[in-house]
Amino acid sequence: MDKLESKFAKGCERELEAVMEAYGAKLLRYCHHVLCDYYEAQDALQVTFIKAYNKRATFKEGMALSPWLYRIAYTTCMDILRKRKMRSLLYTKPAEDEYISEEVLEALMTLSAADRALVYARVMEEQSYETLAKIHGMRAATLRKRYERAKGKLAAALQKDYPYYAKLEESK
Repeated sequence: MDKLESKFAKGCERELEAVMEAYGAKLLRYCHHVLCDYYEAQDALQVTFIKAYNKRATFKEGMALSPWLYRIAYTTCMDILRKRKMRSLLYTKPAEDEYISEEVLEALMTLSAADRALVYARVMEEQSYETLAKIHGMRAATLRKRYERAKGKLAAALQKDYPYYAKLEESK
């Protein structure tokens, strides 16, 4: 990966293809869980790679490529959500989600898009707070606190609507 990162800033389409191959699947899953729409996630991924290619000169050698790409993907997803909100469209649930139960997905939808992105990156992608700080442009301590609050909101939503989760909490 280090060679790819060092070549990326000065590279051309060949390096972009290598970056797309290395990070495409993870970024697509990330965008899908932020946007909750697979087709919009595909669009966001394409825009992310176009932006990365166009901004590759701003990528400095020694930087980590992953957080830089996730940051671009995050801002791209937020732009899409802003446009969606302006058009007053409602969120649609994915038909089937391999990772998340319907109850948890419903609870996730009670969170803001930014909090969903944070929870997904932390839980499903297992990203560190330091990496998330680079992606979200915030301090790691701020994100840690925001994650704890989002986790509490999720737990409250699950316990309110699904008695099974309330019983789990009581048994602890």
